[in-house]
Amino acid sequence: MSARHIIICADDYGISPAVSAGICDLIARRRINATSTMVVSPHFDRNAAATLRHAAAGHAAAGHAAIGLHVTLTAPFAPLSQDFAPQRHGAFLALATTLRRAHLRTLQPARLRDEIARQFEGFVSAFGRPPDFVDGHHHVQLFPQIRDAVLRVTKEMAPRAWVRQCGQLSARRRLTDHKALLLDTLSRRFRRLAADHGLATNPAFAGTYAFRHDADYPALFATFLDGLPAGGVVMCHPGHVDAALKHLDHVTDMREREYEFFRGEVFPRLLAAHGVSL
Repeated sequence: MSARHIIICADDYGISPAVSAGICDLIARRRINATSTMVVSPHFDRNAAATLRHAAAGHAAAGHAAIGLHVTLTAPFAPLSQDFAPQRHGAFLALATTLRRAHLRTLQPARLRDEIARQFEGFVSAFGRPPDFVDGHHHVQLFPQIRDAVLRVTKEMAPRAWVRQCGQLSARRRLTDHKALLLDTLSRRFRRLAADHGLATNPAFAGTYAFRHDADYPALFATFLDGLPAGGVVMCHPGHVDAALKHLDHVTDMREREYEFFRGEVFPRLLAAHGVSL
């Protein structure tokens, strides 16, 4: 029986030089086969895009590594569009505020669409083509109002891209992990809307966990692979830590631990044991 092909996607390419370097290294080593790019990050530029293109091209013999757009609409990042609102001190609102306002439907659809379009344009300018797929920082692509804007702009600017839904296969994880339950609930509506737009979605998703210092990532990763079908996505956050990352994100040391796991020898053994490949 042939191995099932899955997607292991490193989120947050471009968030900092050290994270980007770690992701490119794993792609070049063929340990992961996708990454999504934060074009709004102050540390993403044409050099970072060129480095990633070079690393991804090394997959040509076995199918290229996918490069996606990581739609970003939460603080501390700043919008690319001049008139985006609401914002605070020149940046997007915090995650909790964004989620609340999305559920209350008090965001501004036209300005959401304009900002997301600017991020698509930033991606095309950097890579010379549309993204292979679209997802969101803090999973914003699933939020009410935002999902409508993401799907509409994707249909217009990258109709062949697939969009990430975050439905969980594991009933145990949905019941014991509040974040997984929320993502699963939001993904049901997102999948229906994506289908209405004629956009493809991944058949399954895994990778959520609490970024605690005592997390046993190899053991967690094994559970991510349980029952994952062909085309399923495992989200991850590998990379190295630098001052830029510490300034922008609270997930730091676990990125180093994820990077070492994917670079080490336990990882390919787990793939083989679960009958999956990249």
